[in-house]
Amino acid sequence: MAAGFLSPDPVFNFIYLIEFIGIYKFNRKLARLLLKDLLIHFCEFAAVMHTTAIPGSGSPRISIPDAFPVLAKYLQQQLDVDEVNIHKGERLSGGAIQENWLLYATVRRGERHDSQSWVLRTDAISSLAVSMGRAQEFAVLEAVHKAGVKVPEPLWLCRDPAVIGRDFFLMRKLEGLSNGHRLTTDVALEPVRNDLCHALGQNLGHLHQITPDHPGLGFLPSPVEDPAQASIDQYRAYLDELPDHYPVIEWGLRWCESNKPAPLPSRLLHRDYRTGNYMVDAGGLTGVLDWEFTGWGDPREDIGWFTARCWRFARTDREAGGMGDLGAFLQGYQTVCGYRVSAQDLRFWQLMAHLRWAVVALQQAQRHLSGQQHSLELALTGHLLPELEQEILLLSGEH
Repeated sequence: MAAGFLSPDPVFNFIYLIEFIGIYKFNRKLARLLLKDLLIHFCEFAAVMHTTAIPGSGSPRISIPDAFPVLAKYLQQQLDVDEVNIHKGERLSGGAIQENWLLYATVRRGERHDSQSWVLRTDAISSLAVSMGRAQEFAVLEAVHKAGVKVPEPLWLCRDPAVIGRDFFLMRKLEGLSNGHRLTTDVALEPVRNDLCHALGQNLGHLHQITPDHPGLGFLPSPVEDPAQASIDQYRAYLDELPDHYPVIEWGLRWCESNKPAPLPSRLLHRDYRTGNYMVDAGGLTGVLDWEFTGWGDPREDIGWFTARCWRFARTDREAGGMGDLGAFLQGYQTVCGYRVSAQDLRFWQLMAHLRWAVVALQQAQRHLSGQQHSLELALTGHLLPELEQEILLLSGEH
């Protein structure tokens, strides 16, 4: 979405409203600027609902609601049925980089009418260059689904611009909840939290069974010899592009460079495996979402990202993603991979996770401040930096 106020999820809207009120109490000038930014985003959001041109192509970008008739024809062909009628579509929250739509349809086979639903995923108006295309993401989903990883089952990929003007794919709808704040505070999950953490560890273990010789993933960049050093170099390059200096981040990068463990053999990484990117229903894991950053790397990177304090939401005391016991998560992972990360290595990769998120937060804030993309959401992301810097200092201190 263009901004948190425009999210279909009222909880996110409430959170942003509280943040705005807090800013207004202490800095009215900044609050007025953010309010102006919000009005800009209402205009951007309205534009999403209309046909626009795709930069660099001759194909019109068609809004999903306007494309219901042609999408219905496409689904009719894929299902080999008499008729498909899409009668409702809901844009799902969390789509700043990609658009996700839940489609509800009636499918007619002769005299029989069935209700079905799917999730359509396509590019949002603004996306990141490091995010893979939809055809590549579909191939990743196919590979991990076949490997036994719990993900939405990928169904159909469409690259015909005549349908909605851009690539998209459809996948089976998952049941459950993904909101990190709700998952980490839901009292109904208390009896099953350790079981859920164990399942999350097992699921990540299945993902890390996939090796760089996989025949369906040749489009991914080749693995590097030292993934940790490659990331450190990349983050430094990002910092060099920013107008200000960030000594805490520089210190963290230097600490990691001096204390990095020997690399493990490369495996397929999710690179955003965390609370908020998986679905839970009735206390069980139903699937992991958002695979656009997948690549080869040290498997401990995913473990560090999942357990990093910055992704524990309302329960920073629960090291397994704010959900439960770290031991249960690591044990689940070990049952599949036969490997258990050491406390020292976990600390290193948690620090790397905070460095990565700090650099991303700076980049997102800079996109807003430079005028490249006016966004309340991007502006507020920059306010995460002090907390991230504190954790960088704590993790790199004496233990």
